[in-house]
Amino acid sequence: MRKPIEMTRVLIPTGALGLGYERAALALGVANRPDIIAVDGGSTDSGPSYLGRGVSKYSRGSTKAEWRELMLARAEAGVPLVIGTAGTCGADAAVDWLYQITEELTAELGQKLRVARLYSGQNAADLTVALASGKITPLPAAPPISAEILASCTNIVALAGAEQIQAALATGADIVIAGRTTDTAIIAALPLLRGDHAGAAWHGAKVGECGAIATTNPASGTIQIDFDKTGFTFTPLGASARATPYTVSAHMLYENSDPFILHEPGGQLDVTAARYQALNQREVRVEGSRWVPGPYTVKLEGARVAGYQTVALALLRERRYVEAARAWADAVIAETRARVAARLGLAADTYDLEIRLIGIDATMGALENHRPLPAEVGALAIVTAPTEALASEIGKMVNPYLLHHALEENEPMPTFAFPFSPAEMNRGAIYEFCLNHVLHLSEPMSSFRLVVTEVGHG
Repeated sequence: MRKPIEMTRVLIPTGALGLGYERAALALGVANRPDIIAVDGGSTDSGPSYLGRGVSKYSRGSTKAEWRELMLARAEAGVPLVIGTAGTCGADAAVDWLYQITEELTAELGQKLRVARLYSGQNAADLTVALASGKITPLPAAPPISAEILASCTNIVALAGAEQIQAALATGADIVIAGRTTDTAIIAALPLLRGDHAGAAWHGAKVGECGAIATTNPASGTIQIDFDKTGFTFTPLGASARATPYTVSAHMLYENSDPFILHEPGGQLDVTAARYQALNQREVRVEGSRWVPGPYTVKLEGARVAGYQTVALALLRERRYVEAARAWADAVIAETRARVAARLGLAADTYDLEIRLIGIDATMGALENHRPLPAEVGALAIVTAPTEALASEIGKMVNPYLLHHALEENEPMPTFAFPFSPAEMNRGAIYEFCLNHVLHLSEPMSSFRLVVTEVGHG
């Protein structure tokens, strides 16, 4: 596909590194001569533990295999390769993790590259000063924060915007490994830098953030977006993937509370007047989006240890117990709490004990209203306590009830099934998100840092 003059073509291989994509679609995208290859590295979808620990949720092997292919694609296209939210959480340790993989691959592939690392990690002491000076403000439903809460975080990151990615590109980097970024920043950065329509840059970036999810075949992964002075053109590259005005416009609803407004560092995208036109059976043209400049803020994400957890799973199959599973579980909780109080002297509010009934209400809890009875129920006991030793001790106290607790006093003792031995499994530290705030910056790079390194020998 010939690239028009005065246009920026962004190739997006997949919605997130590690999710996979059609290899033929990637090859087609490279052949179409993109100006940049941009891929997301992760999100908060799988909870706070990854940010809290500073690790990736994807396997190293899968990440390395896909990153190898993208590094080869970059070399063939001769353009920068940018990844945002490296290592799925964007913590500084995750950036270093992917950088180490990149070093290995440059040696294996015989490449010589300039690699820019954009770090998004924040220092709690610096944020405490910013909080005291009013430079940190809460978003809707934000929890209260304090210097103590900031200090308790194991990792805090700020979500970089287009300006920080542009600074990394300005180093002449072949590869940019960015910490936590907004999903859109890595896509919008180059079109904005080259003077393309600002509203289109952010809107197209929003539509393309998850790869082919805005098409009829999300699993195909690879798409390209052409940005110009008046709008953008969205093209899926998978053989069976199609884009329609519906699939493209609907993506503004994805992970966004307002279908018309999207907040980003330095302003907001307004798609109220956007027009969606099907150019053919595959491509969609969009014009009319508007960028509204505003204060420069970056969202903060922080995670801290919320306790330690032990879990145990028992399986109930006898029909009577399956039918009365919730009453049985509530009785097990009550009996265990009584024993903990008597033998450990712990008040009920110093730890947490719950039983989730897998097959009945493990997902929705008390909100579940769909009640066909399964053949068996998994009773997952979850103990959360201030220390790992205490969580394990309470887990062992719940063990005999999970195995033998009877619905009634004057009935034979039942025996249920433990699928694992030991039944108690210590999960270690668990984490919670504790920030939903924005940090006001006078200069976009003031809370971020860049490290540029020449790697490989060519």
